[in-house]
Amino acid sequence: VAPAQSQDDAAGVAPGGVHFATVKRVAYFVSPHGFGHAARACAVIAATWSRDPNLQVHLFTTVPRWFFEDSLEGPFVVHELDCDVGLVQRSPLVEDLDATVDRLRASPMWRPQAVRSVATALAEVRADLVVADISPLGLAAGRAAGMPTVLVENFTWDWIYEEYPGAPAELRSLGRKMAAWFDSADMRIQAEPSCREIPGASTVSPVARPPRLGRGELRRALAVPEDDPMVLVSMGGVAWDAGPTASIVVEGGPWIVVPGGTDGAPRRRGYLVQLPFHSKFFHPDLVAASDVVVGKLGYSTVAEAFTSGTALAWIGRPRFPESPVLGRWVTENMVAEEMAEDAFDDGSWLEVVGRLLERPRSEAARANGAGEVAELILDRFAGVAD
Repeated sequence: VAPAQSQDDAAGVAPGGVHFATVKRVAYFVSPHGFGHAARACAVIAATWSRDPNLQVHLFTTVPRWFFEDSLEGPFVVHELDCDVGLVQRSPLVEDLDATVDRLRASPMWRPQAVRSVATALAEVRADLVVADISPLGLAAGRAAGMPTVLVENFTWDWIYEEYPGAPAELRSLGRKMAAWFDSADMRIQAEPSCREIPGASTVSPVARPPRLGRGELRRALAVPEDDPMVLVSMGGVAWDAGPTASIVVEGGPWIVVPGGTDGAPRRRGYLVQLPFHSKFFHPDLVAASDVVVGKLGYSTVAEAFTSGTALAWIGRPRFPESPVLGRWVTENMVAEEMAEDAFDDGSWLEVVGRLLERPRSEAARANGAGEVAELILDRFAGVAD
């Protein structure tokens, strides 16, 4: 575990016990597979802070620190730790299973001494609760440290590896070894859309970071008229150069906003707005200010579009087991339409967007499961939830 990148630890709090009324330190292990797990973790942390502002948060992850700085408005400590492998990505839509097996073999989660080292780090920061999304190492270390553990998930890696078509036998075997850690959690919370029902788990609504700016305020910052149609093209937390989309200039059509469409300062060309991968614009604000989101079918994209009532044009990942589950859910619960994987190459994505723009945007408030997760955790481990 690398040294903490910042320190906001409060003094004078005695260690021991599991009640936040006495000790308020939580260790959150966040998978770096994309940014969906980090986005969900930030939504839960923010919702918990709104109920208990004295909560102290220690993040164990290799997710870039800037993501948490952009998403969280309270103090936290980051401990750089390779806490999860997940799946190695060749591109936003293609996984590399052989590379995944290689990285899993080298993971510290299989080495008892490494697990004990992380458990020691938990003791040193005097954490009294471990939350994992969806790091098996976090659950193993929490168990080794004698701390209660919470798993927040909509899938776990053992299920992904088992269900992945043509997965190597070793990948499935490693997944089955992980399953015991996922099953060991003292509390298991499943966020919709979840991939499989687990007996005894608590189910909550989709978990998303809420927007901070209103539709008008965000669009003024982008210099996009509030009443014009606006489309956000995003691949979530995977770096992407926007491909042929970056050369499109749409005159008189919808405004097209592309995060990751430029390496430097934001650029405008006609109705096309290209933003850096990491820009000053909060992604949930961009989603909420858009009429349609276009992109890879991933959890945070689905959750943010759902809670904002934004339509979704999505590209599935047919080999990734989560994708069909998400696809069925968005078809049943959202204004949404699937696109072919080559839709950006042949321009057919614009036809899908046109159809979605003709359908009314939902104005109804959508439930956000972040608060539900916070209540479950506080009710179980603190007894101080309102």
